[in-house]
Amino acid sequence: MTSSSGAVVLLAILAMVSPSAGSAAFQSNQQKNARQNDAKPSGTSLTGCVDEQDGRFILTDDRELTPIANLEADGFPQEGFAKHLGHKVTVRGTSIPGDPRPTFKVRSISTITETCAPPKR
Repeated sequence: MTSSSGAVVLLAILAMVSPSAGSAAFQSNQQKNARQNDAKPSGTSLTGCVDEQDGRFILTDDRELTPIANLEADGFPQEGFAKHLGHKVTVRGTSIPGDPRPTFKVRSISTITETCAPPKR
């Protein structure tokens, strides 16, 4: 069998395969990818100091110590912020607009330093 006749046989076999089977597999992969994208919302990170104000955990600017965002735990207990009080941290998650400041839904938190104070002038 020559290579050109082999190609003809291959094309004949491919023509016999139901086109809907390939289409169904393609659609299934598209749906799977869409679900994966939905499950992983785009996130962001903030860096600052963990503080407590009015019974809520907040993130403050590390220079002026002004509030940046309210912190809300996402996937761990809210009390998990207590061990980070007074620490400079980076939080990763998603921000939800709010007034007077946004709420930041924290998926993970990592300590940068165990103290947080404005720089000396």
